[in-house]
Amino acid sequence: MSRPAVVTRFAPSPTGFLHIGGARTALFNYLYAKKHGGQFKLRIEDTDKARSTPEATQAILDGLDWMGLPHDGDVVYQSQNAPAHIEAAMSMVETGRAYRCYLSPEDQEAQRAAAREAGHAFRSPWRELGPADYPDSADYVIRFKVPEGETVITDAVQGKITWNNKEFDDLVLLRADGSPVYMLAVVVDDHNMDVTHVIRGDDHLINSGRQTLIYRALGWDVPQFAHVPLIHGPDGKKLSKRHGALGAEAYRDDGYIPSGLRNYLMKLGWSHGDQEIFTDAQAAEAFDLPGIVKSAARLDFEKMAYVNGKHIEMSDNADLLARAQPFLRAETPDGYTSEAEARVLAAMEDLKPRAKTLKELAQQAFYLTRPRPVPMPAKAKKILSEEALNRLSELQISLEALQDTQWQSEPLQACLTDFAARHGVGFGKIGQPLRMALTGGAPSPDLSVVLTRLGKAETLARIGDVLSAT
Repeated sequence: MSRPAVVTRFAPSPTGFLHIGGARTALFNYLYAKKHGGQFKLRIEDTDKARSTPEATQAILDGLDWMGLPHDGDVVYQSQNAPAHIEAAMSMVETGRAYRCYLSPEDQEAQRAAAREAGHAFRSPWRELGPADYPDSADYVIRFKVPEGETVITDAVQGKITWNNKEFDDLVLLRADGSPVYMLAVVVDDHNMDVTHVIRGDDHLINSGRQTLIYRALGWDVPQFAHVPLIHGPDGKKLSKRHGALGAEAYRDDGYIPSGLRNYLMKLGWSHGDQEIFTDAQAAEAFDLPGIVKSAARLDFEKMAYVNGKHIEMSDNADLLARAQPFLRAETPDGYTSEAEARVLAAMEDLKPRAKTLKELAQQAFYLTRPRPVPMPAKAKKILSEEALNRLSELQISLEALQDTQWQSEPLQACLTDFAARHGVGFGKIGQPLRMALTGGAPSPDLSVVLTRLGKAETLARIGDVLSAT
């Protein structure tokens, strides 16, 4: 079986949730693979046992699942690949591209400090020695022997980057206990996973120089690097929790939907003309690395909500109802019945344009779901005066006289308008009391729409509740 031309990967460390920056990195990798008919793989870099937790791993998996970013193949756990990492390090020792270093931690720190003061990278005196000089028994690490010359990469976002190899320390590949370090493990895993494109944050740019040297020392092809500028807060400063560097589950709990968040994150640091709203098919077709901008993107919650609202409008009504269930139930914990749910589904086309999040959608639907008798706020007493209640009683009779086939927006609006005209009052004199009786002051659309969506039986029952309570 031939290898796909493009293989990308997302490789988070399981030390916390899937934050928004990581979600965007995963999204860029996913979209690039899909555009080119390739594969998107997932690797959990869990070699730091002190900080990696099963809970964080699960949070990342759940976050990717909610975001709608499925990976190809099994999850790769870096900690399980230590034998391959060690084998790669030892092969470099055999070819003279790595060496044993017997410096004690104290001597190493002293020589490293001296190198810094002299203005050059750390080089161990053991790099030029060989087996004949090795002690009979002593702890040692395996170090990479940085070659002379320059290291050059052509980054798909940052362009041509050149480092003088004198800037790079002889980094440790295997610790004294034989365990591999991150810099080696990443190279070996990416090679063994057939990764062709490494798309990640530009805080890893210097790592790509070091990793390129390791690839070449092992005789392996170097992947195409693409280093994406990080996301900043609205104030232009490094993104933090106070800005919204939260887990994917926080955005889910705030009522964002996956397609909306995907669309917003795709456009956060990537441009494609003036188009702002993308379906999944459009995103997979349009996304490419040259569209990634070199400057840091700023998180904009207003824009995020706007894009999410557009995707709510584009959503299938039944799917949207399913996603909104937790918010609808939270809004009406004691009265969310199957009848109320049916009313929400029937009213979805009215509700969608009025909501940017599922939380807002539930708030807009509250007038449909709240249980009877509808609780009245303090201001209702002024609105539901004796005169208003008398008109409401007469209006109830007029509404009850309508045929079921007339219970539609236009006939209902005509009925209300005619009633006001017959009584010689402005529409507000009947509209305000009627709206209060039906919604209890909850957010709601035009009255004719409210009556239509509540239905004849519920409308008359709610009016009856108010009249019988006085």
